[in-house]
Amino acid sequence: MEYRRIKGTQDLLPQECVKWQRVEEVIKEELAHNNYKEVRTPIFEDTQLFTRSIGEETDVVSKEMYTFLDKGENSITLRPELTAPVIRAYIQDSTFQNSPIEKWYYFGPAFRQEKPQKGRFRQFHQFGFELIGTDLAVADAEVIQTMYRIFSKLGLKEIEIKINSIGSLQSRKKYLVQLRDELSAYKDQLCETCQKRFQQNILRIFDCKNETCQEILDQHAPLITDNISDEDKKHFETVKKLLKETNTPFTVDKKLVRGLDYYTRTTFEITSSLLGSQDAICGGGRYDHLVEDLGGPEIPAVGVACGMERLILALDEEDQLEVVERPLVFCITMGERARDKGFEIVTKLRNKGINAEMDLLQRSIRAQMRYANKDNADKVIIIGDQELERNVVALKDMKSGDQEDVPIKDLISTLIDRFKISNNEPIY
Repeated sequence: MEYRRIKGTQDLLPQECVKWQRVEEVIKEELAHNNYKEVRTPIFEDTQLFTRSIGEETDVVSKEMYTFLDKGENSITLRPELTAPVIRAYIQDSTFQNSPIEKWYYFGPAFRQEKPQKGRFRQFHQFGFELIGTDLAVADAEVIQTMYRIFSKLGLKEIEIKINSIGSLQSRKKYLVQLRDELSAYKDQLCETCQKRFQQNILRIFDCKNETCQEILDQHAPLITDNISDEDKKHFETVKKLLKETNTPFTVDKKLVRGLDYYTRTTFEITSSLLGSQDAICGGGRYDHLVEDLGGPEIPAVGVACGMERLILALDEEDQLEVVERPLVFCITMGERARDKGFEIVTKLRNKGINAEMDLLQRSIRAQMRYANKDNADKVIIIGDQELERNVVALKDMKSGDQEDVPIKDLISTLIDRFKISNNEPIY
């Protein structure tokens, strides 16, 4: 029987992993510049963590979560997102007792049983970061600006920042009553999905791509931004002011809401025009009550999450994922004595920070040379009995074809010089 991967999952083979590693390096470097620290949480949690934080009426909880009973009859869920687990860890460790501000980031897989489509999988990967401990608008602006700077450093150009404010929980409760009243006369004209959302989570109608639903919203729906408190409006104006002052481009999208219940005030997305109708690469916003809702003290926070698959897809579409591989030295050996010496040389090269490989199948010199060429080796070291007798190796440049004998004692320094590699690499 041939086993195949499960629907909605993917294999990341070496040529793809190289892209992911490059992207992750840029992200981690930029987050380090902003003093964010990495946190890692389990991939499964108590189911109530997500029903409580995300909301039972959301599509994620009602339709998409992978939930099961473990052997102790406990309801366990594979995490559909990572903000709630991060906040759970923040509370459980009582981090707030030692530091008023925490800046954490994460990478990891998440799971949602939704219809697989381009750039969207049932097992997908997210990175994100959370700024916990302040309700000031400057924190919102920092999170948006930091994500934009990451995308810019990766080379993305066809992107747009969309921001909105959905106000406080109190403002939103009043707005939802008004929205339901205004749309009730048009409920039967909504698509089947939005008719269900009308009762369960009416804000999600704004996410619908159906043209009829959007026309009804444009003509008849009050906008949440026009129904928030003066304090919420002042907060949002400050966010916009800070973004303008730091030359962070954005547009206000008054129909932008987030599908998870814990959001308050600022919400935002960064989209790519190259991804079609499902154009969001990342989304985030403020969640001032989530810590308290999950059993902690009243501590405000703001954060963002980005789908790695969507980001990689956008980078591919913009042809921004050219990966420069480090130069490789391939050691070709002929005979057992030469193989032993080759292993010694390759080990020393690796200890000095030089990528090195050797034949592991006792192939002919011609086959080894073909493999070195296939592996895109920059230099080839050839060792046989004659070379060992003279304490030299034949060093061949694969691009020019030039070949010379180099004393074994001088090989390391010669390669370090030609590859411009620091000689301060640790041995182990």
